[in-house]
Amino acid sequence: MEQSLKNEKRFRPLTLSGLGGVAIGNGFSENPDIECLQTMEAAWNVGVRYFDTSPWYGLGISERRMGLFLKDRKREDYTISTKIGRVLEPHDDFRMEGTWKGRLNFSYRYDYSAAGVRKSVEDSLQRLGISSLDIVFIHDLSPDNGDMKEDWVKYFDEAARGAMPELTRMREEGIIKAWGFGVNTIEPILKAIEVADPDIFLSACQYSLIHHIDDLDKVFPRAAERGISIVVGAPLCAGFLSGKDRYLYKGKFPEGVREKLAALQAVARRHNVDLRTAALQFAAAPDVVSAVIPGAHTPRQAEENAASFNEKIPAAFWEELRHEKLIAAYAPVPEKGK
Repeated sequence: MEQSLKNEKRFRPLTLSGLGGVAIGNGFSENPDIECLQTMEAAWNVGVRYFDTSPWYGLGISERRMGLFLKDRKREDYTISTKIGRVLEPHDDFRMEGTWKGRLNFSYRYDYSAAGVRKSVEDSLQRLGISSLDIVFIHDLSPDNGDMKEDWVKYFDEAARGAMPELTRMREEGIIKAWGFGVNTIEPILKAIEVADPDIFLSACQYSLIHHIDDLDKVFPRAAERGISIVVGAPLCAGFLSGKDRYLYKGKFPEGVREKLAALQAVARRHNVDLRTAALQFAAAPDVVSAVIPGAHTPRQAEENAASFNEKIPAAFWEELRHEKLIAAYAPVPEKGK
């Protein structure tokens, strides 16, 4: 009973529909400040009240932009999550190949110690210009992180000694409401459940119409046992399911994904269904999911993503996806009539 009561009190975002902050941080393209602020305003105006960011997104750019928009909103009216693991350091016009475009005025170092957590949280509050955080995710501590590779377990052990107990203390002190991991693989999530007391996980790249078995079979049941909820990141596979010629964040197309996309599109056409809308609703369907956070950098994208959660999709569409083995037979789908 005591564990059950504890589970019921675990923090969840205010809205199922959220806004991810990668594009707000110049992910994939350099986006103007005003366009990003207008995007956040559009999301707010259609009811989005959960915003996810990170020091890593544009090395501070996403946090600064989100904070500029949120500073005039009542703090109790929205949920904000950010991340720890990389501490930013001033560096004039820092250059790097990869996701972040435009001028970067910070470099970074990894720090999963208790002191590193405190510094990272304090720095994020300064960049955001707000007084408190709701959720803090331990970021990119994962075997797919190119900086870590096989050494990710060493970083995990550092976090188990430092970051995890420190975040638990910060939760108890009321500085944050919840913590967990924000990662692109399932191994760190399962390992964290074994050694600590997390509240919520951001599982990115692992639950979409393209790929969902690992989360469905391994992560969701374990999380549900502990009353832990899941935020689904990259539900559109970084735009792949909405028409962008890219798949997630590596710049490579895994074998079979283009063919699966074509099959999904064919079923969507037969049922007159927008595939992006179906992808977002599919990501939101499991009970353990507390939020879905597609990215956007234009007002129209933000409005369309939020509207997708309220569209009606015929049951026959989901039935055909199951029949064609494009989704798992036991994968939750939106209830009929939603």
